[in-house]
Amino acid sequence: MIDLTGKRAIVTGGATGIGRATAHVLAELGARVVVADVDADGGEQTAKDIDGTFVHCDVSNRTDCETVVATAHTQLGGVDILFNNAGIIRRSTVCEITEEDWDQVMAVNVRSILLMSRLVIPGMKERGGGSIINTGSGWGISGGASAVSYCASKGAVVNMTRAMAIDHGPANIRVNCVCPGDTATGMLADEARQLGESPDSFYTDAADRPLGRIGQPRDIGQTVAFLASDASAFISGAIIPVDGAGTA
Repeated sequence: MIDLTGKRAIVTGGATGIGRATAHVLAELGARVVVADVDADGGEQTAKDIDGTFVHCDVSNRTDCETVVATAHTQLGGVDILFNNAGIIRRSTVCEITEEDWDQVMAVNVRSILLMSRLVIPGMKERGGGSIINTGSGWGISGGASAVSYCASKGAVVNMTRAMAIDHGPANIRVNCVCPGDTATGMLADEARQLGESPDSFYTDAADRPLGRIGQPRDIGQTVAFLASDASAFISGAIIPVDGAGTA
């Protein structure tokens, strides 16, 4: 049903968590994948596991993003799929957060999508289309406590996705957004530590949703693969919660 044979993909934030799981799923379905991350050890391991290519990249840095896309063009011949997944969270209120943390969250979570997308869109247009998938969040749809910068950034990602889908649909470039709920990743454990809570109890609380469990990285990866494939050929501008009915 879903076949990505011959497709060329970039996955940002591919060293761990959702990015790593998605890189695996895309490769299993036939895509060739460039993994981009600031975590060299994790990124190289992901690339090794899937017979892909790793590029060290700070996604908030234009030059680094240019290197990733240039590598994809040189080694793969182009980019058909872009998964803008890299992200960070700083748990704090508007009164507590520093301007530096605010700027960093916005740079990694939002500016990175601008930088990566405008580098791949011209090539996608020349080749007749492509698929861009952005990682939003349930907190991009509804608010959350002590996470003002994260909520603001993911709300921006959600509406940026809609705007991109409108702008680039005529070129057959589909742009969609997955919005994970709490997912068993290192990022979620880091959230618990930021709040002074035990990761185990944090995970237990996160499972309090209609499907009765916490998300797994592969849950999101499989949704990304669907959106990257021709099986979703008429889906664009969609904001898709992958959260066990958490936002419902």
